[in-house]
Amino acid sequence: MADTPIRRNGSDLLVEVRLTPRGGRDRIDGMKTLSDGRTVVAARVKAVPEDGKANAAVAALLAAAAGLPKSAAAVVSGPTARLKTIRLTGASAEAEARLRAACGS
Repeated sequence: MADTPIRRNGSDLLVEVRLTPRGGRDRIDGMKTLSDGRTVVAARVKAVPEDGKANAAVAALLAAAAGLPKSAAAVVSGPTARLKTIRLTGASAEAEARLRAACGS
């Protein structure tokens, strides 16, 4: 993982997330440093981790924060883990700036 949890991959953004399902409400809690030194975006969703509901919710949350449609976001790694990578397809520099501001970076 890079120094930042939000990194560019061509025209896409890859976001490293630590997800808390059943977190009471959908929100981004900012950046968090894990015990191994990695930095991730901490997020919580009210959805339960069944049938991909929490994954869809966190993808939609990040897309909304970046000002992108829900269809632009997908979980590309960690579908059954708390640590996930979310791809935001076709993210402009403006979308990246919005997402970074929402995450506190």
